[in-house]
Amino acid sequence: MHIVFLVEELSAEAALLNLVPKILGASASFEIHPYQCKNDLLSKLPQVMRAYAKSLPDDWRIVVLVDEDRSNCISLKDRLENAAKDAGLITHTMSDKASSCSRFQVLNRIAVEELEAWFF
Repeated sequence: MHIVFLVEELSAEAALLNLVPKILGASASFEIHPYQCKNDLLSKLPQVMRAYAKSLPDDWRIVVLVDEDRSNCISLKDRLENAAKDAGLITHTMSDKASSCSRFQVLNRIAVEELEAWFF
C-alpha cells in the first residue's frame, strides 16, 4: 500500500515524517505534499482530486489533513468530501454509508487541535 498525504503546511509534513514510519513500519510507503496554507490546499483540492482520480492505483490511498482553525467542522468536512466525490473518488465516509464491500480511496481528517499540539 502507498499513502499520499495532502497537508496544509510544512509543519504538518515535519510531524508526519516522524509519526507515519512509527505507525506504518515497513508495511506501506508514503509521500507527503505540503501546501502553503489551509486556503491554498482547499482551493487546489478539487483539481488535485481530479488528477488522482484519472490514474489512482488500487493500492494507493489519499489522506487529506487540515486543521480546524475555528472553522465550522461540518462545512469543512463537506468541502473535503465533495472535492473527492466530484472527482469520482470514494471517501471513507461514503464507504461507511454504502455496503461493507466498498473500498475507500480518500480519508479526510480534521485536526481539531493544531497538529503541532499533538506533540505536547
